Amino acid sequence: MTKAIPNSVELTQELIRFNTINPPGNEDQVCEYLAMLLESAGYECRKVEFAPRRMSLVAKIGACSVAKPSICFTGHVDVVPLGARSWKHEPFTGVIEDGKLFGRGSSDMKSGVAAFVVAAMQMAEAAKDAGGVSLIITAGEETGCEGAFHLAANQEIVEFLGPAGCLVVAEPTANEPLLGHKGAYWIKASTEGVTAHGSMPERGDNAFYKLAKAALTLEKFTFDTQPHELMGQGTLNVGTAKSGININSVPDAAEMTIDIRTVAGQSHSHIYGCLCKSLGPAVRLDTIIDIAGVFTPASDPWMEKVFNFCEKVNGMRPIEKTVSYFTDASALKVAIGNPPTVILGPGQPEMAHQTDEFCYVDKITAATELFSNLIADWQVG
Repeated sequence: MTKAIPNSVELTQELIRFNTINPPGNEDQVCEYLAMLLESAGYECRKVEFAPRRMSLVAKIGACSVAKPSICFTGHVDVVPLGARSWKHEPFTGVIEDGKLFGRGSSDMKSGVAAFVVAAMQMAEAAKDAGGVSLIITAGEETGCEGAFHLAANQEIVEFLGPAGCLVVAEPTANEPLLGHKGAYWIKASTEGVTAHGSMPERGDNAFYKLAKAALTLEKFTFDTQPHELMGQGTLNVGTAKSGININSVPDAAEMTIDIRTVAGQSHSHIYGCLCKSLGPAVRLDTIIDIAGVFTPASDPWMEKVFNFCEKVNGMRPIEKTVSYFTDASALKVAIGNPPTVILGPGQPEMAHQTDEFCYVDKITAATELFSNLIADWQVG
């Protein structure tokens, strides 16, 4: 028996009531609930765990084939910790006040997931005999896209989903379409030495001095690639450094972490080679996170349609923009056929990870309409 299609605002509230702070995540409770809803509308679902209670959900309806690829939506259901400050409203109740829906995950990004799930349920009948709709609802995005990378590496799941003709990442954008985002390339740089008593440093080999020289080299590091038309140039920052176990010993080990944000088109392996050359053999480099940038030009035919639909819903023509944060698209895009990709969701981007996080109720309703329009257009396009 088909279950009644929920209201996307009410579904957002329901999803917020599941505490999915990562760590530990416990995303299974949300995915089980969403699978029940989607299956009631005719979707075929697969639940995939990458660790105990760390569940992602994939679902599809329609052809989802090479001849008729799907429109794909993705979003994560884990949220970040609450922080030290007190909240005006209890963060897991989904209180609505003055047109705002409050709660952890309201903007980032359970409202986006709710909007595309409801839109997918509304359009299930139209999609089942056409190209179809596929949904990828992930765990573990906030700590490095673990769920998405796990799905992308699972050949059975990739084959189940089939190729996508376009991808919507429902991260918080206030319903403004974004053309892409930077990549994240995080590296640990480490040096070794020989320990000795602090009063006799000449008998040791100070690992921190080597690291400090490397850090100063990085201060002057420049990328040898051309800036991106919208993203500009990549950035590099030394985030942490540590060395030594006590004040009166020569440290025999030292390490620092490097946060590189790359623009679309930059090769991470090329950057690695440049760093090795600049820092020399005394510095060991180990990759922590390797997440590529994503970009689809506004001239892409499908992106033009997205901009047109957004203009109708928002009342103004979107501006061509990208963002610096990364999304699950980096992990998923190639696995599902490298389709044109837009970042588009109802959440307020400035509210992500904030105390008293909220999403405007009317943005959720508008996003549901927008996603339904995109699904309908894809089935006949």
